[in-house]
Amino acid sequence: MNPSEFPSTNIVLLGIGHTNAHVVRKWRMSPIAGARLTCVSDFGTATYSGMLPGRLAGQYDRTQMEIDLVRFCAAAGARLIREEVIGLDLAKHQLLFAERPPICFDALSIGVGSRPKALPGANGAVVAIKPMQTFFERLDVRLKKLAERTSKTPLRIVIAGAGAGGTEIAFCLPNYLRSHGRSSGHEITVVGRNKDIPNGMSQSVCRMVRRELTRRSVAVMLDRRIESIDSTGHIVLDNGQQLFADIVLVATSAEGVSLFGHLGLPTDERGFLRTRETLQSVAAERIFAVGDAGSCEANPRPKAGIFAVRQGPVLWQNITRLIHGRRLLRWKPQRSFLALLNTGDKGAILSYRGISLRGGWCWRLKDSIDRRFMAKYQDYERRTMAERPTTLGPPEVPQCGGCGCKVPASLLSRVLERLENPTPPHVLLGLEGRDDVAVLENSPTAATALSTDFFTPPLEDPYLAGKIAALNALSDFYAKAIEPRAALALVTVPHGSGAQQEEFLSHLLAGSLAVLRPLNVPIVGGHTTEGPQAMIGFTILGETRQDTIPAKGGLQPGDYLILTKPLGTGILLAAHMRALCEAPWMDALLKSMLTSNRAAAKVAEKLHLTAATDVTGFGLAGHLLEMLSAANVAAQISLDGLPLLPGVLELAEAGIQSTLAPANREVERSLEVAESVRSRACYKVLFDPQTSGGLLLGAASSQVAKIQHELDGAAHVLGPVVAAEKGKPLLHIR
Repeated sequence: MNPSEFPSTNIVLLGIGHTNAHVVRKWRMSPIAGARLTCVSDFGTATYSGMLPGRLAGQYDRTQMEIDLVRFCAAAGARLIREEVIGLDLAKHQLLFAERPPICFDALSIGVGSRPKALPGANGAVVAIKPMQTFFERLDVRLKKLAERTSKTPLRIVIAGAGAGGTEIAFCLPNYLRSHGRSSGHEITVVGRNKDIPNGMSQSVCRMVRRELTRRSVAVMLDRRIESIDSTGHIVLDNGQQLFADIVLVATSAEGVSLFGHLGLPTDERGFLRTRETLQSVAAERIFAVGDAGSCEANPRPKAGIFAVRQGPVLWQNITRLIHGRRLLRWKPQRSFLALLNTGDKGAILSYRGISLRGGWCWRLKDSIDRRFMAKYQDYERRTMAERPTTLGPPEVPQCGGCGCKVPASLLSRVLERLENPTPPHVLLGLEGRDDVAVLENSPTAATALSTDFFTPPLEDPYLAGKIAALNALSDFYAKAIEPRAALALVTVPHGSGAQQEEFLSHLLAGSLAVLRPLNVPIVGGHTTEGPQAMIGFTILGETRQDTIPAKGGLQPGDYLILTKPLGTGILLAAHMRALCEAPWMDALLKSMLTSNRAAAKVAEKLHLTAATDVTGFGLAGHLLEMLSAANVAAQISLDGLPLLPGVLELAEAGIQSTLAPANREVERSLEVAESVRSRACYKVLFDPQTSGGLLLGAASSQVAKIQHELDGAAHVLGPVVAAEKGKPLLHIR
C-alpha cells in the first residue's frame, strides 16, 4: 500500500454515494494514469437506500444492502480516509478536517447525500432514517429500551414524512417489529405535509397506496406539519391536534447537510450545493456536487436515487476531461423513471409514465434490479499488477508493511553473533540481551534509555501511519517501565514534487504528534531522506532508574502469561492488501493498533511485575520464546485461549498470512505441539507479526485477578510458566 512515487494529480471523492461509487468502480477497471484517487467517508460502509425497506421486511440482511468501502477502495487501488470534514480552502484547493492536516485536490466530487428535514424539539423517541449506516442500530436501541417498560399499551409509532420512503417504511416496518418480538400491539401513523401519499406520484398509485395502508390499519394524516415533540413523545401538529409516540421515524423531505454551510460554496433555498449542467459547482470549476448533494440550476429534479445513478457516467467523464483540459459534458436527466414501492409482503407497486400496477412480479422486478445494482459494487476482486498503473499500489505479491517488514529473527541473530561488538560497563542493557531498548548508565542510580523502531507504513493513509508508528515505537519503552522524554523522527519520503512531499510529510508527522504531544514528548530532531519507498520510525529517548527495569528474563515457574491485546494484525494487513479485510474487521484492527500500551504498562509497574516485553514483528511465539530462553523456564499455552481480532480466524483458514510469518515459523523447533494442534488455523497466529501489538507480561498467580480488573477485559491469560526440562522444547502448545 506504499507508492514508489507520488502521482501528479489528486482526485478526491467526499462521500461514496451512488454517483461517486460509480467513479470508484470505473477507477478499478481503468484508473487515470498519473493520478491518485482518495475517498473520504464518515463510515466504512455505504448503504443502498433502495434495499432499506426490504431489510425492514426481512428480505435482505445487512451485508446485502451495504458496500464495504474498505474492500471496495482497496480493490480499486484507492485511498480511504475516514475523518470528519469541516470545510474547504477554495484558494488552496484543499479539503479541511477536524483532526488532521488538509489534503489537496485537483478535482473534488461531493456526494454526501442529504438529511431529512429536522423536527422541532426532537428527543430520544426520534429515530431519523439517515445516516442509514446506523439506522438499524439506533432503532434497535430504542426498541430494546421500550421492551423494558411494563406498560401493556400498544407500541405507538409515528412516521414523519409521506413520500416514497415513509410509505415503504409503513409497509415494511411491521415485519421488523414481529422479528423483534412485537408480533402484535403496535399502531402506525404516517404524518405528511402534502395532500397525497406517496407525494409526487400519480393519483392511481396514491389510491393503491391508500387502500393498502387502510387494509393494514395504518393511519394517515396528510396536509399536517409537526410543530413540536417533547421528551415524553407528546406531538403537537400545526392544527393543534395531539399525538403520542413511542418512536418517531423521520423520513421527511430532504435538505442539505450542515457541512454545506461551511464549504463557502453557493447553496439553494434548501441548502443544497448549486451546480451547472456539467455537475460542477457554479462557483468552483474543480468541484462537483452530485446525487442529493447537488442542485442543478438548469435541470432541477426531485431527490431520487435514480438521478444519482445516471449522473455517475457523466461525472466520470467530466473528471477525466477536467484533468486533461477538455470540454465537459452536460448531464441531461431523464424526464420520467420507473418507481417500485416495496409493500413488505414480496409484493410491490409499480409506477411508470402514468401506468400503475401491483403484484408479486413487481417485487421480483425490483429485487432483480436492486441485486444487479449492488453486484456492481460488491465485486471486491483486486486487479493484478499488470492491470495497475506503475505509480500506484502494492506489487502483486506485496511485502507487508508495519512490523511485517522486519527481517527474520534468525537472520538477525546470526549476524549479531558474528559481530565483535564489546559491551562496555556503562551499557546496562544492550544487544547481548536481545532487548529492544538500550540503557546507558549516567550515575549509580540514573540511566539514559534509547530505542529505535521504523517500518514501511502499513496503510496508505500517512496520518494514521504516523500515529501507529509513534505508538509502536513507544511500546518498547512501556515494556521496560521507562518514561519517554523526546523523539527523533526517521522518515523516507517517496519521489515527487515538493508540494506533494510536503503534504505527505506533514500528515505523517502530524499523526505522530497527535500521539506524542499529549505525553509531552517533542520531536527534537531526526533525519528525512527521499527514496523509492516511504518509511516512518522514531528513536525514543528517556530516563530511568537502574533498579526499575523489567527484564525479558524475569519469568519464574508458577507465573502466568498475560497478553494485553488480541492477535492478528499481520494477517489483517495482508488481507487488506488483497482487498479481503472487511470494514468491521478494519475498525477492530485500527482500534487495536491505535490503543496505547501505556495503561497496561502502568498497571505492570504498579504491581511490580518483573517480566515484560511487547509483541511485535517476531510474533507471539518468537517474543515469548525470547522471554522463556532468557529466564531458562518453559510455558504451556492453549490455542483456545488466544485472543484474536475479528476476521483473523476466517482469514487464517483461507491461507492469508504476512510475508514475515514463514520466517517466524523457524522457531518451531522450540515448540512442543501435536500434529492435530499444528493443523488448526489459529496455530498460524502464533507466528503472525504484530504491528503496535500488546504487552506480554509475567505475573504471579495472586496478581492475575488484579491485572484483569485493572485492565477491564484487556488482559488475556495465555497459560502458566513451568520449570524447563533439559533437552525438551520451552513452549508447549495445546
